[in-house]
Amino acid sequence: MSKIGRMNLSLFLSTIVLTLIFSVSVRVSEANEPGAETTRVPEIARILRDLEYVPDGHERQKLDLYLPLRNEGSDVLPLVVWVHGGAWMAGSKENCPLVRFLKHGFVVASINYRLSQHAIFPAQLEDCKAAIRFLRANADQYNIDPNRIGVMGDSAGGHLVALLGTTSDVNDFDKGTNLHVSSKVQAVCDYFGPTDFTKMSDFESEMDHDAPDSPESKLLGGPVQENHEACKKANPITYISKNDPPFLICHGDKDMTVPHNQSVLLNEALKKAGVDVKFHTVKGGGHGFKDPKIDQMVLMFFEKHLKETEKNRRN
Repeated sequence: MSKIGRMNLSLFLSTIVLTLIFSVSVRVSEANEPGAETTRVPEIARILRDLEYVPDGHERQKLDLYLPLRNEGSDVLPLVVWVHGGAWMAGSKENCPLVRFLKHGFVVASINYRLSQHAIFPAQLEDCKAAIRFLRANADQYNIDPNRIGVMGDSAGGHLVALLGTTSDVNDFDKGTNLHVSSKVQAVCDYFGPTDFTKMSDFESEMDHDAPDSPESKLLGGPVQENHEACKKANPITYISKNDPPFLICHGDKDMTVPHNQSVLLNEALKKAGVDVKFHTVKGGGHGFKDPKIDQMVLMFFEKHLKETEKNRRN
């Protein structure tokens, strides 16, 4: 074999080895993600996958529903809906991190929605609202209390759940089916979601949010600073009123993807309107964090606003 042939063979084998190493690393990483807990779901829940919340709609307009197997008696249960992140360009309902709520007496749903390459805003919010209406319209079938629905999401998902909360009394984004029921939610947990796109580049970040190819620009269908009206329409702060549901906001102060200030703005506006809001800054936290204490805080938030309110009503 010539020297060049040996070099090409060596390069080929090296590529295979690196590919195998990368593949194994990815699988190990995925196994350590919070969503890996879903491997235990069959033991504690009945899973209904790929329910179409828009009949014969887009392939992304589907959700997974996790129903606790051990529901003492016939009591209806509160529901928490997970909305995934991914810069409105990626992500999936798979590996829902909220399956841990099942053992605490919650029904859990995880939804997909159209991404920015499929349709620009407000399609994503319209899909989220359609999913809420579908679940509320079918509450009896799934043993869900239609008056106790909470939502949680991170990053782009945090942005969408914040919008679900602040547009609870706005009908402009309710399109399609099940319009006889409301898309209101009763509690919102927002993990580091963007709010005012026009101010994201005012703070240190690993990306230029004003660039034509930024996630925010792609969501809007044009550059952020050339589309201020569209930014206003996509900003949860625009719709805040005193009647909004309770909020829990968590954001790392070292987040280099979505500046911490985005949640500061939302917290201040909610407080000013008199909305019940708790803002937790994760010291040293980046764009994502894993802390059992924060997990417990989130659980207690939903316990308080989706369970204790029902106890008070019964008393």
